[in-house]
Amino acid sequence: MDLKLRPREECKFDAVSLGEIMLRLDPGEGRIRTARSFRAWEGGGEYNVIRGLHKCFGMNTAVITAFADNEVGRLMKDFIEQGGVSTDLIYWKKTDGIGRICRNGINFTERGFGIRGAVGCSDRANTAISQATPEDFDFEYIFGKLGVRWLHTGGIYAALSEQACETVIVACKIAKKYGTVISYDLNYRPSMWSAIGGLEKAREVNREVAKYVDVMIGNEEYFTACLGFEIEGNDENLKELNIEGYKKMIGKAAETYPNFKVVATTLRTVKTATVNDWKAICWADGEIYQSKAYDGLEIMDRVGGGDSFASGLVYGLMTTGDALRAVNYGAAHGALAMTTPGDTSMASVNEVEAIMGGAGARVKR
Repeated sequence: MDLKLRPREECKFDAVSLGEIMLRLDPGEGRIRTARSFRAWEGGGEYNVIRGLHKCFGMNTAVITAFADNEVGRLMKDFIEQGGVSTDLIYWKKTDGIGRICRNGINFTERGFGIRGAVGCSDRANTAISQATPEDFDFEYIFGKLGVRWLHTGGIYAALSEQACETVIVACKIAKKYGTVISYDLNYRPSMWSAIGGLEKAREVNREVAKYVDVMIGNEEYFTACLGFEIEGNDENLKELNIEGYKKMIGKAAETYPNFKVVATTLRTVKTATVNDWKAICWADGEIYQSKAYDGLEIMDRVGGGDSFASGLVYGLMTTGDALRAVNYGAAHGALAMTTPGDTSMASVNEVEAIMGGAGARVKR
């Protein structure tokens, strides 16, 4: 498969993300409602992918985002820099002392355990990035002058506001003009779209974005909600996805959007909050490729597992062009990411490749 990546020597960045990055406050093994202390992390659907591409896979990456210019914003910048991701493309928005003009997003997340599922409680209205417009970012400079091989963004960012809808479309158009490969995670969240037009608005925006996407990430539910394609003969009570039905659905989507070169999704069966079956599938060149299955995967923190899948998938596609190998990079990286706390991956590429090769969990000395 040839994604027609721009040559590395022509580009400052291997990959960049466009999206919101929030301060995650984590009560550890406890509950949000009874916590007296929280551990602070950074996280965001689009950012997690780009951080994994640098921290695990060694790529040169940056974030396109916006923060309120205050102490919390500077804390977020410090977190990002600790992850080795460039902060050069951040837009700093002036604010007042109480967040009336704009603010930075906060996400309280508890991990869950056994029969108690994970819980998220976000506080992200009126954030700097939700207010940002295309004019706040010099996309011509970023994609034309600096050069970017890969852009990753998604439906969570798009759902933040009317301005975010506009910004993501403009970014994709300009990135495509300069030959940047684009991946997009549909990540449909009905509650987020409800304030700006609901399902109708989600379809309008995602159908426009889809015209520029090379690698689309999303399950059958997201494809139905965001793009209007339905899987045939799938029973939601079944544990296994109807693979042939999924393939037909993606085939119809690819007829509508011939720019789709790859479509991928994770498949998770939740047995308890701490034990899941996990694998992934990838459509490319009219064929479906399935990853190794990780049945009975023991989970410490499931948040960010799908983002780490996307990160491994992108790395595999960029470096091998092999859909089967790429989906296995994604599934292994996502599985490893869920064995550590926080939104972002703590894995190394050597660990990912060892898991892909069947390595066990014996102690390493």
